[in-house]
Amino acid sequence: MQTYHVELVSSVSQSYRCIRAADSLDIDVKKKSIHTLTIEADLNTFYNIGLIVGSSGSGKTSLAKKIFGDDCFITVLNENKPIIEQFPEDYDYETCAKILSGVGLTQVPCWIRPVYTLSNGQKARAEAALLMCRKDLTIIDEWTSVVDRIIAKVMSHCIQKHARHENKKIILLCCHYDVIDWINPDWIIDCNKQTYTDRRLLCKQFKRTEQLQFYIKEINRSSWKYFSKYHYLSEKIPVGHIIFFGLFHEENQIGFICYANYVPYRKIDKINKRKMIMHANRIVIHPDYAGMGLGILMTNETAKYMYHKNYRIMCKFSSVPIYKSMMKSPYWKIIKLNRQIGIKKSGETMDRKKGFRENIKTYTFEYVHTQAPE
Repeated sequence: MQTYHVELVSSVSQSYRCIRAADSLDIDVKKKSIHTLTIEADLNTFYNIGLIVGSSGSGKTSLAKKIFGDDCFITVLNENKPIIEQFPEDYDYETCAKILSGVGLTQVPCWIRPVYTLSNGQKARAEAALLMCRKDLTIIDEWTSVVDRIIAKVMSHCIQKHARHENKKIILLCCHYDVIDWINPDWIIDCNKQTYTDRRLLCKQFKRTEQLQFYIKEINRSSWKYFSKYHYLSEKIPVGHIIFFGLFHEENQIGFICYANYVPYRKIDKINKRKMIMHANRIVIHPDYAGMGLGILMTNETAKYMYHKNYRIMCKFSSVPIYKSMMKSPYWKIIKLNRQIGIKKSGETMDRKKGFRENIKTYTFEYVHTQAPE
């Protein structure tokens, strides 16, 4: 155990109004202008996640600087550049993508736009991703302070999962207690109570009691205009026979998926028992809720629903994250892997509007109904 002591001294004005204010409550100005913080903690034994929590002014930042040095909070996030361009030059693309996905910033359009265009939650994740590039220790101040409490819990779950998976060492400074269970830290320093709690053994078996509840319902196409900007392909909805679903948290839609029949409608062949093929596509989870596996869960549940409606369910896409999720899922089997090479006609340009994408690997899966765990 090590002992850490911080003394914060603030000057008090001797102006007439300040003196009158202090005298009105008989305040001992000298004592009230000094805040001391003494903590005994074991920060040498191995850990992945540490949490320093307490209200504003409780000494969190000063304590961290006392322990780790004055420069522990230096960040170089440039809001005028896309986050994908701000990683160290020796990081390859796969490493950058892995870190961004690890902190829950999974939407590629968010990687390539200037940081200032992102929401507060997306900026916080972008900054966390950049800080993850530090070799030894990542320290993040004001964790989840600028986002609503649901997004704070999602972000906390994502960062602790990434830290443990990648064996990173991260310390979060936070003024909110509602994210503690979602962070599931190895140790906690509470600056309000001036206490240290070692959870290294507890966190391995810890089961969070609070759960976020989501539900799916059939919708129309109108909400696509809000989700299309987060999708990696065309903003256009496929043509043909289409069924739409939305994923909701409370009253807020946070996910979108549709199923489309790409060929003219045919009735089920009663002789050969052929079913109409419906393709799952336009799978989008709002970036604030990304990183919790909601995309594959939404796809699985809607595919199961469509399967029981007597459709054959397929899914073809070029997204590597979706490919990895489906390869792990017992509900899907891969049936084809193609590399598409666009061929343009004389005088035409190769662009997205004409439907060409050059040298793109695509994956085709089929839904397999199984008694997999819910």
